Amino acid sequence: MLVNCAVYQNGIKLRDLPVEDISDYVIRPDCFVWVALQDASHEELAKMQEEFSLHPLAVEDAHHGHQRPKVEEYGDSLFVVMHLLELVEGELKTGEVDVFAGRNYVLSVRNHCSHGFLDVRERCERESHLLQHGSGFVLYALMDAVVDRYFPLLDDLDEELEAIEEIIFAKGKVRSNTERLYELKRKITILKHAVTPLMEASSKLSGGRVPPVCVNHEAYFRDVYDHLVRINASLDGIRDTAGTAIQVNLSMATIEENEVNKRLAAWAGIFAVATAFAGIWGMNFKSMPELDWAYGYPAALAVIAVTCGVLYHRFRRAGWL
Repeated sequence: MLVNCAVYQNGIKLRDLPVEDISDYVIRPDCFVWVALQDASHEELAKMQEEFSLHPLAVEDAHHGHQRPKVEEYGDSLFVVMHLLELVEGELKTGEVDVFAGRNYVLSVRNHCSHGFLDVRERCERESHLLQHGSGFVLYALMDAVVDRYFPLLDDLDEELEAIEEIIFAKGKVRSNTERLYELKRKITILKHAVTPLMEASSKLSGGRVPPVCVNHEAYFRDVYDHLVRINASLDGIRDTAGTAIQVNLSMATIEENEVNKRLAAWAGIFAVATAFAGIWGMNFKSMPELDWAYGYPAALAVIAVTCGVLYHRFRRAGWL
């Protein structure tokens, strides 16, 4: 689905374009065309390939989707894949944006994500003195917007970990804490898969030999790279802390299990003594004088009760009950 298609000259928007007129403006050295698609069909991508003369391998990747974040160079153009992440009802949903950037065009194809880039276009159009740098600045603005959306997710993960840590020593919470911690590690892994490859790929845009599209924009892409490095380091810290929390939680499970075993052993010891007394007095030998005593039965119960009471008191003081 076509979201926007506009042509710009010296940072100023000339007009919205029909798709059929794109090729007429792409050949003009003083203009660049910015097109945005959402969940593009095969026919729409084929049309864009024809208008922009896109590399077929890049178009094939955009059509199939589910690509690893990357930056690939095809001649004087770039193909950039980034993951779009959204937190929906506690679940981290993964989308994708594929960006084709050439000397005088930018084509973004957004898939499986409801949050678009209209704010990026508005920002660029307000800053015409930057937009006049052309497609390189637009590519930076799109990458910067994607990376900025990772920061709130990072904060959410950090807050979730802190909430779990506050109740990690609470009794009866071992199972729920374990489930929450493993769900947190799953979210960290999803975000890590989006950040780490993009960090490695974006480093090629700010140092050494940079692609023609990014020439004179190295400082902007270095800023994106720095943000990704910060996010990646924070994710490593959260993941390590979550791993430690999981170990502590499993230790708490072992401690709780030991507590249950101690209580069971204490009660078993108490009842074992009572059973021993009952077994002795239940043998019915003739030479057991207490069997003929009128108060033998109450006395036997009293002995059992007192002995069990003493054992209960001792186990209680020892912390077993």
